[in-house]
Amino acid sequence: MKEILIETLMTRGVRSIAPDACLSDALAIMREHKCSCIVVTESDEPIGIITERDIIRMLADTGTAANLLSKRVTEAMTSPVVSVNEKDDIFESLVISRAEGIRHLPVVDSDGQLTGMVTQSDLIKVYLLFFEKQREIIENSIAERTESLVKANEELKAMALEDPMLGIGNRRAMEVDIQHTHTSAIRYQYPYSVIICDLDFFKAYNDFYGHLAGDEALKGVTRVLKVNIRGSDRLYRYGGEEFLVLLPETEIIGATSLASKIVKKIKAANFPHAKSYFQTITVSAGVCCAKYSDVDKSWKDIVMLADIRLYKAKESGRNRVVSED
Repeated sequence: MKEILIETLMTRGVRSIAPDACLSDALAIMREHKCSCIVVTESDEPIGIITERDIIRMLADTGTAANLLSKRVTEAMTSPVVSVNEKDDIFESLVISRAEGIRHLPVVDSDGQLTGMVTQSDLIKVYLLFFEKQREIIENSIAERTESLVKANEELKAMALEDPMLGIGNRRAMEVDIQHTHTSAIRYQYPYSVIICDLDFFKAYNDFYGHLAGDEALKGVTRVLKVNIRGSDRLYRYGGEEFLVLLPETEIIGATSLASKIVKKIKAANFPHAKSYFQTITVSAGVCCAKYSDVDKSWKDIVMLADIRLYKAKESGRNRVVSED
């Protein structure tokens, strides 16, 4: 699906407004052109976006329409705006849209200038059409293992957003999300953190209980993780029994606190593990925070540091968190 670029899908002629304009002007433009959002631009670069949801939220906060209309657009807009490049592919854009919970994505060119808009509905529609096409190829080729069938299978695997067993983001989606988060953090000068968790003595668990029981254990740990991370955090399967939690706009103190909570909650879940000296399933965790001043580091460096600290937690007794060297 790499050949399907955002520029082939986006809506052009997006409505925009200057940051010093009144919200009443923005609403007038949205009403006139029957659009559900408007982009706030400065020198043609998007700095924020106003959607119908933002207006409803502002109306609830201000209490009256008169107070709402008198406000500047900068008071209502969501900022910093999450945008995608027109040369990005559909998969990357869908990962960002889903991870951030965003329905409207402004599209920019290589100079950062606004060129269009793509919605989550547009992305999902094309994504599903792609899957349907691949299924047709597989069904038509099922009698003989042709090159088209092999290629279709590989493309379906590559385009998957979630781990099929655990129902959380997979490794490829994780890489796209962290790369986007890292770039945004440097640009807008805010931190983010990464937690990597690994089940303790999991090989011994599989050897003793069997791999089917191991799968159920992973599902159980996933449920605990989902319940205890925050709404803004994103959960991915990093490896076989490793999980990665991405925490946008989070300093090391907050990330370490959440990691400690996760470790305690998983132990408290009391999933039996006869081959662990804890007698229950536990996890070890490594934490790393990326500050916006870390311009010399890549997202891979941040993940590697979290991974190194995870193994320090393992070496120092397991069922614990390491967040510093």
